[in-house]
Amino acid sequence: MSKAAGLAPIDPLMLAVVRVSTFSGPQMLTGATGFFFEREGRLFVVTSRHVVIDAPSNHHPDRIELTLHLDPVDLTRYTAVSVPLYEKQKSRWRQGRDSGGEIDVAVLEVDRAALPPGAVLRAFTLAHMQATLAEIGIGKPLLVVGFPLGFFDTIHQLPVARTGAVASAFGVRFQGEGFFLTDARIHRGASGAPVVVRDPRGDAALPWKLLGIHSSRLDMATREQGVDESLGLNCAWYADILRTLTT
Repeated sequence: MSKAAGLAPIDPLMLAVVRVSTFSGPQMLTGATGFFFEREGRLFVVTSRHVVIDAPSNHHPDRIELTLHLDPVDLTRYTAVSVPLYEKQKSRWRQGRDSGGEIDVAVLEVDRAALPPGAVLRAFTLAHMQATLAEIGIGKPLLVVGFPLGFFDTIHQLPVARTGAVASAFGVRFQGEGFFLTDARIHRGASGAPVVVRDPRGDAALPWKLLGIHSSRLDMATREQGVDESLGLNCAWYADILRTLTT
């Protein structure tokens, strides 16, 4: 990772989030969002599980590409790094499951030796987890940073942020599943985006708390199309699952 000194004047959060493109051979399939997570010297990319495999939609990519910056100041310098999803016909990613069923989070270890020299990125760590639940009350403002509908700063390869708020009791598994709700305007392509709140007392290199991983919009099957508006709510899986998936 690059040194903090000499970075372009942007929030380091922008360098922790990465654009993820899925491929089947040479054919690009979808665009999504991911972010970097580091533990004990190992580097991982985190995204939604349905980004790397989704049987209901017949989505079966064999690799992903990550767009990485090459210069801490000139952000127009970047490259794509290909990361295989399978090795010897076995999946290389880890996915979670708990008492509520499948968790829509996937973690894939990235070989640092395969990264281009001088790659510029930031990574969340266990220290960025939210330890005190009482600090995250209902309505707490938050950010979801990613690439909605594939929209981003194409010159500098930087994501965009959507503002939102915590929409369910934080720390409580909504309807028994391992996620909480956010009230934010989110679109396809943001799957795998980090859900964060600023931490003014945190690490200057990445002064954010990681609350969760955005998965998808939540809607009601009973909503009458054309009459009732969408709820505008989203599922964010608790980031604590990364303690297990990166062990």
